[in-house]
Amino acid sequence: MSSTPTHAESLTEAIQALGGTWDAERALTALFGAGYRPADVAAGEKRARQVLRDLADAGVVVKISERPVEYRHAVS
Repeated sequence: MSSTPTHAESLTEAIQALGGTWDAERALTALFGAGYRPADVAAGEKRARQVLRDLADAGVVVKISERPVEYRHAVS
């Protein structure tokens, strides 16, 4: 029995694999690739922003700019 990864797990995997900077649009693209299907683009971007904030709180990513909001993988 396999479990479905959470949005945070899917996005963490993408960030670790691809590196670079991440904003809501790129995060949504990664989540879409992992099977997430939002009701509409606005709902998807809102979810992507929340997942990025959650990952920042967990220390997985760090915010590098406010406007536009961008994150990068936190270096351990």
